[in-house]
Amino acid sequence: MLTYITIIFSADGGRPSEIFNALHNMGFEPTTGNYDGVFKWDRKATLDDAIYLADRVHLTLKGTGALFKLETVAEVDDKC
Repeated sequence: MLTYITIIFSADGGRPSEIFNALHNMGFEPTTGNYDGVFKWDRKATLDDAIYLADRVHLTLKGTGALFKLETVAEVDDKC
């Protein structure tokens, strides 16, 4: 499973480098294209796992002024 993140920054909030660093510490890797980062699950993730990750991102970004969107998808060879 993969969870992609899209971030919208606020000019009145935290610096993008600080926000990316905090997300990297959570396990997100920067990416190019339609998304800003990707979290690669080391196992099959459940819906509860994805919601828990969303809660962690919310707590991590709280107070930064950043908005985020998550999208969790199965990898091509994943039987989810």
